[in-house]
Amino acid sequence: MIKDTLAKIESAIARVGALDTKDKTELVALLNKLKTEVESLPASQMEKANSLANFAQAAAHETAREDTDARLKTISIEGLGQSVKSFEASHPVLVDTVNDICLMLARIGI
Repeated sequence: MIKDTLAKIESAIARVGALDTKDKTELVALLNKLKTEVESLPASQMEKANSLANFAQAAAHETAREDTDARLKTISIEGLGQSVKSFEASHPVLVDTVNDICLMLARIGI
């Protein structure tokens, strides 16, 4: 699941025409760093990584819905927070890289 998600992100970055070349280069570099971190995860950690990705997807979905259910939004965000905390202890570089990507996307308005 994570590798599919990374491939989708990489494809989306390649299609974005309005993105500044410097920003695009930086985003691709961060994505490559993230891919390296994910590839180095032991198989035993992939389940935790997939759980984190699922909570992130659920939180994004619940936040973006037109008819937002506050309870579901809170539950999904709390689940994401807990997943990140447990994963951050064992994989701080990976979590930092994801955070850097999120900050950059926010900075460029995505």
